[in-house]
Amino acid sequence: MTKSTGKRSVDPERFWEAVEPFLAEDGVEEGTLMGFACIRVHGEFFAMPKHDTGQLVCKLAAERVAELVAEGTGEPFGPGNKVFKEWVLIDFAHEDRWHDLAGEAKAFVSD
Repeated sequence: MTKSTGKRSVDPERFWEAVEPFLAEDGVEEGTLMGFACIRVHGEFFAMPKHDTGQLVCKLAAERVAELVAEGTGEPFGPGNKVFKEWVLIDFAHEDRWHDLAGEAKAFVSD
């Protein structure tokens, strides 16, 4: 269900479609992070839809985040004015990579 927030529309279904296959894997479940929906593996957050846009946010190694930002695929991300070095926002323009990047994030937090 898409809902309007005024300037932007939230479409979390696109996020859930990208990560749904992970839900069939051992230890993967829906959860919350800072009160927002996310997906976890063995209790560790690895991906979520950005609460106001539905874009992918995932947790990766700081070096990988920097690489994705440098190539223009990702943007630094964090709550409020704080940027987390291991969180990256992936825009809808790169939605074809969401599943693979979420898989990288799952592997990263599983190590």
